[in-house]
Amino acid sequence: MTDVVDLNALKNWMDSQELGSGEITNSHLLTGGTQNILMQFDRSGRSYVLRRPPIHTRQNSNKTMQREATVLSALSGSNVPHPGFIAACDDTDVLGANFYLMEPIVGFNVLNGLPDLHQSSEDLQRRMAFSHMEALAALGAIDYKAVGLENFGKIDGFLTRQAPRWLEQLERYKKYTEWPGLGNAESIDAIAGWLDENCPASFEPGVLHGDAHVGNVMFRLDSGEVAALIDWELATIGDPLIDLGWIIATWPEVDGTETLMLEVAGWESRPTIEELIEHYGKHSHRDLSNINWYGVLACFKLAIILEGTYARYCAGKAPKDVAERLHESALRLIARALTLIDKS
Repeated sequence: MTDVVDLNALKNWMDSQELGSGEITNSHLLTGGTQNILMQFDRSGRSYVLRRPPIHTRQNSNKTMQREATVLSALSGSNVPHPGFIAACDDTDVLGANFYLMEPIVGFNVLNGLPDLHQSSEDLQRRMAFSHMEALAALGAIDYKAVGLENFGKIDGFLTRQAPRWLEQLERYKKYTEWPGLGNAESIDAIAGWLDENCPASFEPGVLHGDAHVGNVMFRLDSGEVAALIDWELATIGDPLIDLGWIIATWPEVDGTETLMLEVAGWESRPTIEELIEHYGKHSHRDLSNINWYGVLACFKLAIILEGTYARYCAGKAPKDVAERLHESALRLIARALTLIDKS
């Protein structure tokens, strides 16, 4: 464990923060390696979860940890289901990177399959999806200024700069000369043009999660309620309907067609995308008349993000199996974006 987290250094820092006393016990990794590290442990009869960047930190890893800690601290006491914030450390001399401590979450992630209770109940399965929408609506309703997040994002031009930013990202992949491009270039241009022409003229700023697909949710073991939205590294201040757009982009179609191909076992009774939009609308005052625009944007953005791995694979810089799977997802997302445009 000490090759991942120096428990003695952590103990000394916790002493300075008056977070328990004595030895750290029952430490074990929840995740680790190339992704952000999660480690659960006990001290003085209390359980903690530590979150820090991977051992080989990326350029913005420490800033990302600071932002996650900031938003979780701001959400403390709210009705948004989130990991309970305890404390943060921005002194990289302690563990070699920024980190924070949070409360453990009792629940399950659908990517690991559904518990027997949930597999056996259509009502619970539908409730899970609706509870997710309520959690996102509650997040969007937070008064970001009142909770100290006024400087957490750049609001001016937030929507108008989205499509050009991601189109520019796609252009950067051309440096990998072996990369054939993301599907039909005319389709990409058509989507970018439609987003530009139909961009909402205004929006009400709020907190958004930034990566709101169902894989970033923990559900309660005893009900269909959300236990916590997790993985807050893309959270910012902007238009919260971006999160609902993310759902439109990633939720399975009625015929079972998936864009992300998450392979969630046992979740057969899911509401339709239209039902989810309607349910979100019942719990939010926001205008959903332009919601297809957010769905198209989410498809466009996520497709370009995923395609980056395939572009690197074409240059021999990423594994084939992962790259090809993500490329297939990117193509499905572009197809869904075009379908949404046709419906608008």
